[in-house]
Amino acid sequence: MTYIESFVLSVPRANLDAYTREALKAAAVWKEHGALSYTEAVGDDAPMGTLTSYPQALQLREGEIAVIGMAVYPDRATRDVANKATMSDPRMGEMMASMKKLGVAFDRTFFGGFAVIVEA
Repeated sequence: MTYIESFVLSVPRANLDAYTREALKAAAVWKEHGALSYTEAVGDDAPMGTLTSYPQALQLREGEIAVIGMAVYPDRATRDVANKATMSDPRMGEMMASMKKLGVAFDRTFFGGFAVIVEA
């Protein structure tokens, strides 16, 4: 079964187009370092919950929107190597600096690796 790296972050809605351009560059880096696929999606139906929700987990502020991302790997070992390579790639540092200038709140971002249990 494959292995998934997932993340959730907030992006100022006004900067979504600029963020998307940076995310496309990031996708190429992740794939170059081993991801089979890379996807990001913007929340267009992720309402505030009663107990928990994307807006609550991200502590979304006025004008921000939730973005989720997922990189798929053949296995965890490939993901671990890819993460190390990607995070030390100078292009990624440049993109993250750009995203931070756009208002991406990395301090409220959460992420993790997940072992796939169903793949259809």
